[in-house]
Amino acid sequence: MKNWILSCLSIVFVVACGDNDRNAAQNNPDQQQIMEKLTAELKQYPDSAGLRMRLINSLDSLQMYKEAIAQADSLIKKDSANNGLWVTKAQLEESNKDTAAAIKSYMAALRVYPSVEAQLNLANIFAESRNPQALVLCNNVHKMGLGRETDADCNFIAGIFYARTGQSKQALELFDKAINDNYTLMEAYMEKGFVYYDNKRYAEAVEVFERAITVNKMYADAYYWKAKCEESLGNKEEAIINYKRSLGLDKELKEAAEAIKRLE
Repeated sequence: MKNWILSCLSIVFVVACGDNDRNAAQNNPDQQQIMEKLTAELKQYPDSAGLRMRLINSLDSLQMYKEAIAQADSLIKKDSANNGLWVTKAQLEESNKDTAAAIKSYMAALRVYPSVEAQLNLANIFAESRNPQALVLCNNVHKMGLGRETDADCNFIAGIFYARTGQSKQALELFDKAINDNYTLMEAYMEKGFVYYDNKRYAEAVEVFERAITVNKMYADAYYWKAKCEESLGNKEEAIINYKRSLGLDKELKEAAEAIKRLE
């Protein structure tokens, strides 16, 4: 729950898929139908890049990442100088938890054109893996002067690098800068709170998570982490209340359900 992939953006189809892919398709019948329709249309118009991109999006929605990557490769084979296609492939590879492949694809995108999307997404991967190249990429984008939201993304990612390398002071300063430039950047509040939590400064972490809740009352993770801090402070009843609030907003938070069961 403490890893973020910052999204700064916004195929030969394989019928046989793994159990997870099959389950995703069964749970999303509308996308399944769209995918089947697009696959049929591509048989008629195999050179249609638009149809293939729509199929990639459908496969992505169904969490059929390997199939989506194969479709992206099909497009790249015909247009290897397209920065956007390499970025799309890299993002799919991230979703497929293939970080090494994603890095290669982002690097290929940057060789075509140093887009902001490719630089910041790659910087985020480097930051999570404690690679100082993250700071180089963030500085490159920051120098472009693209505005406060982009500056916030740069400071957030740089903060991730410092947090992961145990440099708490620098991390906190950068998360504050990110929040000042974009007060709705929830990940910045969360990461700032995590720094305090990891350093056992629970009261200060509570304040950060409370501020996050003020900004977005529907953000389940903020309630969950506030509850963890309250539990660490010995405030059992307050912890239970916030665990329940987080679970009410996100039924998939199994950790919250387990905590409630443990404390009640």
